[in-house]
Amino acid sequence: MELLNELNKIRTEKHSTNSQRAYSLVCAAVLGGILGLAAKLVDTQGINPLFDDIGGRLGIWIFTAVLVSVFSYSPKLAAVKIFFFFSSLLIVYYVYTVFFLHFFSVKETVFWGICAVLSPICAYVMWYARGNGYAASIILSLPAAVLVSEGYELRNAYLPEHEHYYLVPILMGIYFIMVLTLLLVVPEKKIKSLIVFPIAILLSCIMIYFNILGKVFGGLNGVL
Repeated sequence: MELLNELNKIRTEKHSTNSQRAYSLVCAAVLGGILGLAAKLVDTQGINPLFDDIGGRLGIWIFTAVLVSVFSYSPKLAAVKIFFFFSSLLIVYYVYTVFFLHFFSVKETVFWGICAVLSPICAYVMWYARGNGYAASIILSLPAAVLVSEGYELRNAYLPEHEHYYLVPILMGIYFIMVLTLLLVVPEKKIKSLIVFPIAILLSCIMIYFNILGKVFGGLNGVL
């Protein structure tokens, strides 16, 4: 009870009806399915490599998941919505891979399945990023730091002589836009962006120095 009271100081739940909750879950599942199919379709020959690069990295999925989470009626609903979102995304992605491309990777499927199972915990916490106080600012700085870190590492995406090296500054620009969008859209009080940004930069420097993304995701970063 004491913990709940402390959490309510950060952000309180909004009242919602059963139909509103059901509608939001359906929307999350449909969105996940559409993005899962899109991620697979852009991973084919003849598609602009820019779309493949966006869909094949963590940034766009973290960005989308944060928005889905924070704009939910409650942290519990955010957790369920994210589970529906990623489950639908992965099901469509791998069903298409198996039935149309006749390919299946147990290692990749298990890894992303674990991520989907753990995603509700992250969503529950992330819901409070739109709340009040320093705790909300710290929570929001976490996905922002991941985006900054991955965006910075894009400088190594291609060698200078690679035919797609020109995409590096474009991709970095897209990551900058995603970070800026989170800072401007998520906090109800925009002044909090001034707190979130330096925290995110500090965390991203730590992540880059210790190569945290590389150690956690390794070669799987380009899978989905």
